[in-house]
Amino acid sequence: MELERTRIEIVDCAKTYADGTRGLKPTTLTVEPGEVLALLGPSGCGKTTLLRLLAGLEAADPGGRILFGDQDVTARPVEKRNVGMVFQSYALFPQMTVEANIGYGLKVRGVAEAERRRAVGELVDLVRLNGLESKRPAELSGGQRQRVALARAVAVRPRVLLLDEPLAALDAKLKESLRDELAELLRRLGITAVHVTHDQHEAFAIADRLAVMHGGSIVQVGRAETLYRAPTHAFVADFLGRVNRLERDADALARGVVKIGGVEWSCPSRSSDGGVLVRPEDVQLGPHRPDWALATVRHRTFLGERIHLRVEADGQSSLLADVPPDSPFRVGDTVGVWVAPERLIAAMETAA
Repeated sequence: MELERTRIEIVDCAKTYADGTRGLKPTTLTVEPGEVLALLGPSGCGKTTLLRLLAGLEAADPGGRILFGDQDVTARPVEKRNVGMVFQSYALFPQMTVEANIGYGLKVRGVAEAERRRAVGELVDLVRLNGLESKRPAELSGGQRQRVALARAVAVRPRVLLLDEPLAALDAKLKESLRDELAELLRRLGITAVHVTHDQHEAFAIADRLAVMHGGSIVQVGRAETLYRAPTHAFVADFLGRVNRLERDADALARGVVKIGGVEWSCPSRSSDGGVLVRPEDVQLGPHRPDWALATVRHRTFLGERIHLRVEADGQSSLLADVPPDSPFRVGDTVGVWVAPERLIAAMETAA
């Protein structure tokens, strides 16, 4: 099934509600044709507001523009924007079969029955629901219902697909398997999609790029690995996994270094005005060596596939290290600490 790949341009869009609440600060963002972009952030950060502006369910403040390709849709109502939507609940019609659910939008649009059957059959094949055409939603698994919702959303050949927390209602184990399945389906469809989620692992698995949001603004946009390894704001580093904030006294700030247990490391060039951070998996522990810092293990948490060790060192009150499950270190042990300088992260404080 060939679907249109539409470029989305959001230009200086903001949203202020009637009571004066600012749901979204002026935002500019481009989604490339055929790209899956995740709007990622905590509750209240503005991601759902931005999705609703794209859908036409909310009107942007005067001055903002939304373009689908070369078409300005800013003032178009939802029914004139040709968007497909997949919701958290899937919103399937319980009394309808899989086939009827998928073909509902085509039927409403007056598509002839023969053409409707052809399109539905093609989608059933695409999302691998063969043999389930006559089943009703209550007879399907969570993954099957998700595929029906996705097929129904794209049956009308929308220009843009919008997904609003489509996995949020699922338990953790089912969510893990379905996010990979959803990622594969979106790649096969090739449609431009915007996916709202608060779950970083879901965003990592599904999206080509992420737009991390905080306080009504987009803080940073990029590929998952880039945002994880090179966040430009402390909020992004904190939100995308665990992170240690390294303490620095006036001398360390003046000399551009960070001190841990009697050892100094040069800080990243951008760290003069912001924090210096390091991921727990980049804190190496081992026997003490001349160029390694000295620290004491204060807390040990066994997590199955890994162990979290919390250590204290001169100059740093607390560091979390993520180590293999066979790590021999116990509470009270003295250990050596090493952080590769290239793993230090310079991050400005977030501009909320």
